[in-house]
Amino acid sequence: MNEKEKAIIEMISQNPFLTQKEMAEAINVSRPALANLISGLVKQGKIAGRAYILQQEKEIHCIGGANVDNKYHLQQNVQLGSSNPANVTKSVGGVARNIAENLGRLGHKVRLFTTAGNDADWQTIEASSQSFMNLQSIKQLSNHTTGSYSAVIDPTGELVLAIANMDVYEELTPTYLQRFDTLFNGCPLVVVDLNCPKETIQYIKEIAREKEIPLAIVPVSSPKMNRMPDDLYGVTWLICNLDEADIYLEMKIQTVEDFHQAIKRFLEKGVINVVITAGSKGVFVGSKEQQIFHLAARKTSSIEDVTGAGDSFVGATLHAWLDGMTIHQSIKTGLLNASKTLASPYTVRTDLSAARLTKEMEEY
Repeated sequence: MNEKEKAIIEMISQNPFLTQKEMAEAINVSRPALANLISGLVKQGKIAGRAYILQQEKEIHCIGGANVDNKYHLQQNVQLGSSNPANVTKSVGGVARNIAENLGRLGHKVRLFTTAGNDADWQTIEASSQSFMNLQSIKQLSNHTTGSYSAVIDPTGELVLAIANMDVYEELTPTYLQRFDTLFNGCPLVVVDLNCPKETIQYIKEIAREKEIPLAIVPVSSPKMNRMPDDLYGVTWLICNLDEADIYLEMKIQTVEDFHQAIKRFLEKGVINVVITAGSKGVFVGSKEQQIFHLAARKTSSIEDVTGAGDSFVGATLHAWLDGMTIHQSIKTGLLNASKTLASPYTVRTDLSAARLTKEMEEY
């Protein structure tokens, strides 16, 4: 095949609903020329021809970070300005990717949208992720490196320092997502993290409102809260931590009354369900459907690693909600999965499944 034929095959594999006009514009040829190219591919047996496409189970869309995590586990308490002995582990991570894997392990069909380098780190992510999510919509960029996250973790499992190389996600633009517009039709849920630029968050929010798709926004850190939209109408779930809520609302949340006030302000901005996680203090939850409530964190006998626990909470909460559980029961499911992940050495626990989570909840 020549380069234009290869480009056509790639476009069709990523989005079989593209029109000839869209494909012709993408490879800069006329529509008659495109028709001739497609005819040639049909004769070669590369394309089976036009056919009715049966409706398949729709995919959850997870949009945001997918990176390699380098974790440095200190053998003793950190000493600044000195060399610290540590054991190093390497795994795959990224908020959107981690949530996608949790949902995939729980039996959902998931498609990941992200940008990455054309490098060995992406190959590592691909090998670990492809069993749990659809990776056909990834945009690889030869002039960027795949995102990476390096964490220093003390002997108790607490995070001491984290360093993030996330420049590649600035290419997660509305233009990139517009290529897949038809895939959003009938989508059961969109999850987006704040690795995406602000204009992309706004674009996704507008698409979700227009197509009436449930939307969950999951911040990744306090500094990136400036990417949050001012108007939160169209956001079905906002799941953030205490520091992120402080930054966005420009208030200091300390007392129970402060938590209630913060949740009320998020609801007034248009969010349907708000969750503020507060570590050992548990979570505070508010909804347009019911009163604000608090759930205590589940105690874990031993903490192996805090990385990924928040993403496992989000994944299991959304899984339970999609399964028809109440908000209260969905949050309890998320807290259970987070506690199990804290006790696991993996960012996403490898024993996770819908059947296992159901059994654990029955025992809980």
